[in-house]
Amino acid sequence: MASDERSMRDRMLAGDLYIADDPDIARDSTRAQALAHRYNTMDPTDGAQRRAVLEELLGAFGPGSEIRAPFHCDYGYQTTVGARTFANFGLVCLDVARVTIGDDVQMGPGVQLLTATHPVEPGPRRDKWESAEPITISDNVWLGGGVIVCPGVTIGANTVVGAGSVVTRDLPADVVAVGSPARVVRSIG
Repeated sequence: MASDERSMRDRMLAGDLYIADDPDIARDSTRAQALAHRYNTMDPTDGAQRRAVLEELLGAFGPGSEIRAPFHCDYGYQTTVGARTFANFGLVCLDVARVTIGDDVQMGPGVQLLTATHPVEPGPRRDKWESAEPITISDNVWLGGGVIVCPGVTIGANTVVGAGSVVTRDLPADVVAVGSPARVVRSIG
């Protein structure tokens, strides 16, 4: 790890182990926190201004999409949201790695999309090494309230994840999954 000459930010963006002490990482985090704070304290009836802040914060924010405040993310630019997607109150998006949210996605309140991960071994974890794995939420997915999506997970199109579920592994398209860990309980259609 010590012989790698890339910046910690470059290591983070590549999905490799990094330590979050890089000034560029700190700058990106501060930018995201400031924009999220602005968004979370805006008049909820000022749709155009709210949309402008999300377009500045996120990597992409599709037409007709809405995220209700409060919304929290690590960096923002690592998250893309498709068209006509709705996220209810309290979305947490730890976008250390890419978070891709498709078109027509519905997310209940308190959903957490968590790309960040840490070494299981105590030494590297104590030394503050961390990494992340991307999350993909495909088109027309419904995540019920309080769903947690773990690092590296892809959820297939049209899938429904029941409230309070913890998604630790990929889910195929066109299924209903529930529980902790989330398990497929039936097919759709």
